[in-house]
Amino acid sequence: MLKVGFLGLTEIFMNLTIPEIDLPPMLRFAIVLSFIFIMPYLTRKLRIPSVVGFILVGVLIGPHGIGIMPKNAEVANFFAELGKLLLMFFVGLEIDLRQFKVNQRRSLVFGLTTFTLPMVAGFAVGVSFGYPFVSAALIGSLLASHTLIGYPIIRGTPLASRPAVTITVGATVLTDILSLLILAVCLTTHKTGFDPWSLIIQLAELAGFVLFMIVVLARFGRWLFDRLRQTDEACFLLMLTIVAAGSALAEAIQLEGILGAFMAGLAVNAAVRDAPAKAKLEFLGNSLFIPAFFIVTGFLIDINLFAATIWSHAAMVAAILLGLIVTKWLAAEAVGRVWGFPAIDRGLMTSLTIPQVAATLAAALVGYQALNAAGQPLIDGPMLNTVLVLVVVTSVLGPVLTERFVAVAARRQALGSTDAARRQAGEETSPPGRHSVEKPGMGNGSDIPLNP
Repeated sequence: MLKVGFLGLTEIFMNLTIPEIDLPPMLRFAIVLSFIFIMPYLTRKLRIPSVVGFILVGVLIGPHGIGIMPKNAEVANFFAELGKLLLMFFVGLEIDLRQFKVNQRRSLVFGLTTFTLPMVAGFAVGVSFGYPFVSAALIGSLLASHTLIGYPIIRGTPLASRPAVTITVGATVLTDILSLLILAVCLTTHKTGFDPWSLIIQLAELAGFVLFMIVVLARFGRWLFDRLRQTDEACFLLMLTIVAAGSALAEAIQLEGILGAFMAGLAVNAAVRDAPAKAKLEFLGNSLFIPAFFIVTGFLIDINLFAATIWSHAAMVAAILLGLIVTKWLAAEAVGRVWGFPAIDRGLMTSLTIPQVAATLAAALVGYQALNAAGQPLIDGPMLNTVLVLVVVTSVLGPVLTERFVAVAARRQALGSTDAARRQAGEETSPPGRHSVEKPGMGNGSDIPLNP
């Protein structure tokens, strides 16, 4: 009788290879569209971000899953590349520059703080686990940015106009720009080696590129959109052209395309804010191309290898997660206390800056695919898997914390309104000659402090 131990069964299971399923291209396309259609409803029921659902779809139908999609799916890769560029274009497009200008100084201070602390922590983690300085710098930059996926929870509530929220939204401008600039420097250094003169040239090219996008393209784009505003089709095609041109221009000077797409979004931010064509492009991108990017990301994940990697690198995963959460909290606490923000506001600043989704995932994939002369990637498979864990955990944790703070603020506001109504009723029914003395800070409930 053949006896196989648990470790033997595990090894056999991990070495299983699932043959690729040969299906007609349109049937594959229909299957992918079906998952894209179903997944948002399913993730809402499960209360998890849709990005996590799409990545799981990629794991399921990809070459390491049931094999519906082949390893070299050129059409899927093109959709994913366009989705990645549109994702970064929308990141630049959705940044509220008006809020940044209103709280410019404070946004810059908080932006530098919530960028620097995670950057230092990520760099220290990378170095301590044996990564070269260049790779460690990229790891730090992956933790330094943030994605405002929790902001829609606040939008439409009284909390949206609080200074802490507007400052956090404005700080996104700085953290995203700095993270992508560090990515560009790390990529060039990794591919060609460190050379002070080459670094100076690249920094000059970066500065020139940013100025061109923000000044020249912004003015030219505004001029074009003002003349094409009445034609939605022309505006739609013009925005797509700007995305492609910005990406191609960045790649022409040895920068990454996602930096060009992000800067293109910033450049036309004000010009297309209320344009109907913007909504149409967002609909197309969010319905098809961006889900395709997350699904193709799932193609890279071998779930057996992923689990084994996370288990064998548990210390690194824990260090990255704790490093991010602790430093984002420290940044919000330090800046919030200096400015006298109550606990609710400091909590919102933390919960809004914890999620790492768009820029983090896109930059991590670029780093994983960037090879030097020896064929070594800028970040390896274990770190990419760690970043995927980071994306999943923070994309769930951030919105959950934001919902909690919004609920607490609503309860306290309701309690303050109830107390004010009771005091007013007591004053109206008090006997003549008696006057109630109103305690300081108990006027209409609007000045009740939100921190205990």
